[in-house]
Amino acid sequence: MSTVSPTALSKHRMKRFHISWGDLFALATFTLLAISLGMGLLYAPTELIQGEPQRIFYVHLPMAIASYIAFLLVAGCGAIYLWKRNPAYDVVARSAAELGFFFLTLVIISGGLWGQATWGTFWQWEPRLTFTFVLWLIFVAYIMLRHASQDRHQAARFGAILGIIGFADVPLIFASVYIWRGIHPEPATMPQEMFITFLLATLAFISLFAYLLVLRVRWDKTRERIDELRTILEEQT
Repeated sequence: MSTVSPTALSKHRMKRFHISWGDLFALATFTLLAISLGMGLLYAPTELIQGEPQRIFYVHLPMAIASYIAFLLVAGCGAIYLWKRNPAYDVVARSAAELGFFFLTLVIISGGLWGQATWGTFWQWEPRLTFTFVLWLIFVAYIMLRHASQDRHQAARFGAILGIIGFADVPLIFASVYIWRGIHPEPATMPQEMFITFLLATLAFISLFAYLLVLRVRWDKTRERIDELRTILEEQT
């Protein structure tokens, strides 16, 4: 009768309960999210003019920043792909676009709820909202383009060009409140409690974006590997 040594049993238990860096990153991300949301509700003071609805700010703007980072990756990785022709950069660009679309959709919804509670309207075609909607349409066009073409390399090239051109809309979103008058106020100083809460919330949502991006890239690479193996099996049979 075979026996298992205590050392082997101990190693087996360590492997079973092994915690990866990805698990720690996920734990840190969701801890940051929970803390920042709690601070937005309980720690940050109530804004004098807008009142309680202003607390949407601690979710709305950090998600907007995450979506801008996503489009920066789409444009940057697209440019590198056109230069290097390395499909790894295209995978990152494609994954970032899908996540950027998700975050920007939440930005539009949360901004509409904030506007409805503060200004009495969910949507208005003022400059910043208009340019944000244009960016959302660019995300939609990018995703549709990537799924419409059967030629993967052609779709990657066209997507890279669209991503680079579309990124020009992001500076217009930032500059819109300074160039044209609208319902969006110009950035102003805020109390220390608000600023700390905003910074922590921004870090939390950027961390969430990074974590989801890593998962999405891994999933995409796994799917491509499965497709390659399926093609090899079909050729052999």
